[in-house]
Amino acid sequence: KLTIVAAGVTLFEALKAHDQLKEAGISVRVIDLYSIVPIDRTTLLDCARVTGNRILTVEDHYEHGGLGDAVLSAVGSEGVRVHKLAVREIPHSGKPDELLDRFGISARAIVEAVKTIL
Repeated sequence: KLTIVAAGVTLFEALKAHDQLKEAGISVRVIDLYSIVPIDRTTLLDCARVTGNRILTVEDHYEHGGLGDAVLSAVGSEGVRVHKLAVREIPHSGKPDELLDRFGISARAIVEAVKTIL
């Protein structure tokens, strides 16, 4: 139904979300975008085409100039809709799980975003 693209710590959150969505009967793909340069445009497009031309990116830093922008730049001209989850406020100190949830990039936030997009 949707392709989720993540890297680093957010990849693990995306994999948790994948399992939760699967239990709810929602099938998603997860891509570990470990390299932005060069970006694997072919895989991104192949996955997007199979999942309704919908991609959700999840990144643990600001939206501007990050993973989401790189994905959008690579596939946007092909009619793929890219939705982005990213840090949208000045980061604070705290426990990792609390911070992931606070900044809207936790597995829970990913599940909610997927359900909203679909």
